[in-house]
Amino acid sequence: MSEYSEITNIFARTILDSRGNPTVEVDCFIDGIQESRAAVPSGASTGAYEAIELRDGGTKWNGKGVNLAVQNVNTIIRENLIGLDVVSKNFQKEIDKIMLELDGTSNKSKLGANAMLGVSLACLKASAKLSKRSEWEHISHLMNTNPSIPVPMMNILNGGAHASSDVDIQEFMVIPHGFDDFSSALRAGTECYHSLKSELKKDGLLTGIGDEGGFAPNLPTNEHGLEYMVRAIESAGYSTEQIGIALDVAATEFYSEEKYQFDKKNLSGEELTEIYCRWADKYPLLSIEDPFDEDDWGSWNLLTKKIGRDCQIVGDDLYVTQAKRLQKGIESKSSNSILVKLNQVGTVTETFETLNLAWKAKFSTVISHRSGETSDTIISDLAVGSNAGQIKTGAPARSDRTSKYNQILRISEKIDNYATPFKR
Repeated sequence: MSEYSEITNIFARTILDSRGNPTVEVDCFIDGIQESRAAVPSGASTGAYEAIELRDGGTKWNGKGVNLAVQNVNTIIRENLIGLDVVSKNFQKEIDKIMLELDGTSNKSKLGANAMLGVSLACLKASAKLSKRSEWEHISHLMNTNPSIPVPMMNILNGGAHASSDVDIQEFMVIPHGFDDFSSALRAGTECYHSLKSELKKDGLLTGIGDEGGFAPNLPTNEHGLEYMVRAIESAGYSTEQIGIALDVAATEFYSEEKYQFDKKNLSGEELTEIYCRWADKYPLLSIEDPFDEDDWGSWNLLTKKIGRDCQIVGDDLYVTQAKRLQKGIESKSSNSILVKLNQVGTVTETFETLNLAWKAKFSTVISHRSGETSDTIISDLAVGSNAGQIKTGAPARSDRTSKYNQILRISEKIDNYATPFKR
């Protein structure tokens, strides 16, 4: 075994995410040389079943400090990974298994999912580099997939926990699916983004932006958001056959006492289902994420039964990238798609396992950012290398979002296999 393939140090530090909150960054050293770096994102709208993000509490950083997570990387995790060979056949599984055993909890509450993911990703990147592969190529190699360029889901209108507005729905996204390559799709989505700003200005609405770069106006009802999306698409010169709409409702955020506080009304799951069905008939609605609370399985089942043949019903808070939760959804036919976020589960290996389980059940998959992001572009490589088919990474604005799109543009110069998840 070559000395140059062995880990000689793992070092973590505190950095800032896109919301100005602390997060974890990890460097991996091989033979004393820093070979890779990974930064960990953080969500605002988080599911109750996500792996635990370790925060310090107290008064510093408003309680959001990550010193404990950083210390866990620089002590116990580091001590147990030094000397491992990053180019060995099962390296990724081995390092993730070591961390899982060191943590020993069901939700990573001892070491922290933010500590573990930072290390898992830094080691993945180091392994790719020492194996003389790009990161997307290395992921493809590990997963035995045929890489593809994903279709973007671009959040151009923000609400919910991602904006200071009265809009309940967290994200209104355009899906530029009717194009032959990523560059054309990205251009079309970006033109819709600027078109939306013009349409909002026409009506005298403020055009400030939310956490993910989308515009965040106050609107009379949630349906007005859909109307503005159609206006944006058409005024940009496109048809709704070329560009569809996706929603991330994040319904857990407005669910209380078995009712949904939506459009200033208290609605049952059945009543909210009827609204979604009407919207699916009226608008080019291709995908609905988290339409119901993470424990309201009955409403999920009902909506999927009613419109799942023609619409992607995506579980995020429902599954939180956890294979056990996903298996329940598969067996109960609660959705037909899963959103995949690395930091919800905490290691690369577990993320791969969840993706493989989803594909075995014929679920579509969407690789996703978090609202608190960094400039790290690994999710772009994951979307391409895994052949996930779709990526959701915010508006075409702010470098924490555009860095992901720009990375896919670079990768698309090397491969031309463009995914077509919405082709009928």
